[in-house]
Amino acid sequence: MKIGAIAPSHIPSNTANSIQVMKVCQALAQLGHTVKLWVPGQTTTPWEQLSGYYGVTTPFEISWLPLQPNLKRYDLALSGVNRAAGWQADLVYTWMPQAAVYAQVRGLPVVLEVHDRPTGKLGPWLLRRTVNMRGCKRLAIITRALVRVLEQEFDLPIPPEKVVIAPDGVDLERYDALPDAPSAREMIGLPPQQLTAVYTGHLYAGRGIELLLGLAQAFRQVHFLLVGGNPQSVENCRKQAALAGLTNLTFTGFVENQRLALYQAAGDILLMPYGRIIAGSSGGNTADICSPMKMFEYMAAGRAILSSDLPVLREVLNDSNAAFCAADELDSWKKGFQALLNDPARRQVIGMQAKIDAQGYSWKSRAEATIANLV
Repeated sequence: MKIGAIAPSHIPSNTANSIQVMKVCQALAQLGHTVKLWVPGQTTTPWEQLSGYYGVTTPFEISWLPLQPNLKRYDLALSGVNRAAGWQADLVYTWMPQAAVYAQVRGLPVVLEVHDRPTGKLGPWLLRRTVNMRGCKRLAIITRALVRVLEQEFDLPIPPEKVVIAPDGVDLERYDALPDAPSAREMIGLPPQQLTAVYTGHLYAGRGIELLLGLAQAFRQVHFLLVGGNPQSVENCRKQAALAGLTNLTFTGFVENQRLALYQAAGDILLMPYGRIIAGSSGGNTADICSPMKMFEYMAAGRAILSSDLPVLREVLNDSNAAFCAADELDSWKKGFQALLNDPARRQVIGMQAKIDAQGYSWKSRAEATIANLV
């Protein structure tokens, strides 16, 4: 069928939401559907450039729409839905409640992805309107915890038949033939025989960067590889490391998504030091509702995961496929890290189990679940 996707993400950019949108659209295209994505912007970017940047190989059409900033995305919602209708889309797939409401007004079936609490004066009303309007719709909500938040904090009961729990996913094929950790380190210019801990992702609030620096100071025999972050964040972290006299840290800055798996494969331990407060793109705290893409990538890499023990992460992780430490507590992380250093066999066991468990979280299987029997 023809699927018209409408997203507020700026493409290209290194934001997690833009990566997620591109992965979802690729997965829908891989299922054999014709996908067209509308996003905000004035200029176009060639597919060849986007393919490497986002690690997507199955092409789909993208159209950029100029916006008026004072209209707060409503023009994107209206314009995107009108274009999808004119294109004769069989389904609108969106991350915007504004577009979901208007698509239903136009009589179009709709899937709305929900990743966060509704924000703004109209956010809760728009989400409630999406749920309560007549028409064919489905909410793809990233965690069970977020469903509970919507029901309890916003008094928004959602009929179970209208919801699919859709955690983020991973491109499993990119993790099928990874080199062992020493070989991966050699390929990216790191000492192949030095035990290495890897963190991939942004370096801003709630990601546990201060905790990572504390670990690097406590375990100077281990190399710490931090992959990602915007230039200013990377520079700030480098300055902090230099002030602490740390020489066992490498900051790569942004790495294209198509190369990310190799950097994750370079780790003996993969780190997820989320704090109890994680700044989301909306500015609110997402620590109780998040579904990090890196979690599924780490699992697919088949390396030992050391994670903050946040309840929402245990919707996917458990004591068989990860090791846990108390969020924001450096002493707990030192103990957990030391325990994994001392136990290579456990690292291998939980890494292998994580890789097995990752098989249930492909982007393609996620896409199948979100649109199954909808149209």
